[in-house]
Order: sequence, then C-alpha cells, then structure tokens
Amino acid sequence: MSRRYRNRRIGEFLKELDLTEGRATGIPKILKVMTANGSPVPVFESDDERTSFVIRLPVHDKAQVALPLETDQVTGEVTGEVTGEVTGEVQRLLLVLNGEMPRQQIQQALGLKHEDHFRKAYLVPALAAHVIEMTLPDTPRSSKQRYRLTGQGLQRRREIEARP
Repeated sequence: MSRRYRNRRIGEFLKELDLTEGRATGIPKILKVMTANGSPVPVFESDDERTSFVIRLPVHDKAQVALPLETDQVTGEVTGEVTGEVTGEVQRLLLVLNGEMPRQQIQQALGLKHEDHFRKAYLVPALAAHVIEMTLPDTPRSSKQRYRLTGQGLQRRREIEARP
C-alpha cells in the first residue's frame, strides 16, 4: 500500500481541491463497506507495469437498477442523477438548507463539527447530484460563498417532506 504520491505537487493540488484525501484509506473503505452490505467482492485489475489500475465494483444482487433521470447526457461520475436517489446525508442537508447559507451555518444546523466529513459526505454529493448550487461558482473557496437549493433540490425536499 503506497502512502506517498508519485507526483507530490499534483497530489497536494488534488488534496486541496478535496478530490483526494491523501491518506490511502479508499480501497480499505471500499472493501469494508462492500463486505458489510453483502456485495460481491470487487475485482482489481492492473497493467503489467502497475502504472494504472481499475477497480470493478459488481452490483449487489438485490440492487434495483434505475434509469438515469437525463438519458441524453452520459456522465463518468456516479451521482444521484444516475440512480435517481440521494444519500441520507444529502437528504438531511436538503431539509436544513434555507435560502442562501454559508458552509459553517449549514454544518451547525446539521450538528456537525468536522469540515472534511461535512464536505465529503454532504456537500460534494449534493453538488454532484445538482440539488444544491454555489452562489459564487467561479470562486468555490471564497469566504463569501453561500449554498442554495436548485429547482431539483426544492423538488427533492418536497418529496422527502411528503413521506410518512
């Protein structure tokens, strides 16, 4: 298990953008979660030189495959758009977001203290699912950055609130 970057500058840059965590916990986390939910074992493939690898995550036998919400657009990311669902964390975020709110205020409303956890489990998935948006998308790290529900986010919130 490598715990260092091959190119430290690129690694640090990706870490700053919250696109990697830099702790080499991704694969152990995948194995643990897939085992816990009874999923088939992931398949790891690598080229002979070990310069790249692919992880194939088989679909759970009881998983329901949903049609994409937007069939004319193909994306390489796994988001709420593909499954039509959002995580429980994103649902909680949708219920507390009122108007335009800064990250710290959303975290406080959710009762969360750790910024990294909030970003990875709540904020990034909600942005990827297009249920929230930034008020300043060109400057994501601005101290004046606020987040608000999109039209799709408002619709999802109504659906969540309507559930018994």
